[in-house]
Amino acid sequence: MHIEKASSVAEKGWCIGPWNSSVSISVGFANQGINDPHYHEHITEIYMVARGSVEVRIEKETVFLGQNDVLVIEPGEAHTFLAASADYFHFVVHTPGLPDGETKADKVRVKRSRLGL
Repeated sequence: MHIEKASSVAEKGWCIGPWNSSVSISVGFANQGINDPHYHEHITEIYMVARGSVEVRIEKETVFLGQNDVLVIEPGEAHTFLAASADYFHFVVHTPGLPDGETKADKVRVKRSRLGL
């Protein structure tokens, strides 16, 4: 067993994954929605909003999420965060969880125009 704590001052971070456990997922957090248009080739991302609200763009659709909402982004779906409330906080799960270098290679940045922005 081990215990990890999400930082209240870091923009985002990763707590659990192949680098420190035998679980096949990666679990992280973010204190803000970060505007970084991208998709993943193999990873499914699951966002669980714990506090506040956020505006997310998935392909050419904008969705608004609040506390207790869960959003699943499938591989190949381009997405980015557009705006978030000051008190925003979410957990994120990557499945499959990949080692750091493989996770970075799985992330493909896209132009904002793909998202209609």
